[in-house]
Amino acid sequence: MAFESTAAAVDAWVRGWVVSRGAADPVATPWGFTVDVGQVRHATRHVLTADDEATVRAVAAEVSAPTVWLKVFAEPAAVVRWAGPDWQVDEPGWLMWTRLRPAPAAVAPPAGHTLRTWTRGGVVRVLVTDADGSFAARGQIAATGATAVVDQIETAPQHRRKGLGRLVMHTLQQAAIDQGAGVAILGGTPDGRALYESLGWHVQAPLVSLFHAADG
Repeated sequence: MAFESTAAAVDAWVRGWVVSRGAADPVATPWGFTVDVGQVRHATRHVLTADDEATVRAVAAEVSAPTVWLKVFAEPAAVVRWAGPDWQVDEPGWLMWTRLRPAPAAVAPPAGHTLRTWTRGGVVRVLVTDADGSFAARGQIAATGATAVVDQIETAPQHRRKGLGRLVMHTLQQAAIDQGAGVAILGGTPDGRALYESLGWHVQAPLVSLFHAADG
């Protein structure tokens, strides 16, 4: 395993995620982290390193308010029961990691597509466009020392199954290697898990994202 515990993996994920998204520095709590995100529908998120029923129930009751989100690393069915009716699941997912290794060969965009990369504030961003300049795929990565957080991976529906997700991931992982990172971590969705596993990523823990029911 790349991390000694899920708590250590969560710590690395949070610290890279705030860089990727331009959020406030995480504030440590007895049960995890609080992060001010600053969005209209996502003002603050509370990320739990604890995964027991008593803690999840207590935190969910304490921070229950519109525009507040919870991230819990436990089985979704249990988390939903513990959090209670004030919270709704956005999407089940997984915390995933991989050891970074250079791609065996350079990966080029398919014919008619263009790959662009740029770095701003320590975050490397990748954009793939179609021949007419329209959006095809994207992603970004934030390296924070030995670890890097992959974020915002997305492929337009009409461009799926063309290898663009693999292209984006290889490009981002090489960028993190160039910055000195040895391990990458991400929060994967059901749509993305198969891609990540095909690239050698491993599941660290379930990831449950919940938002306050008043926001639904």
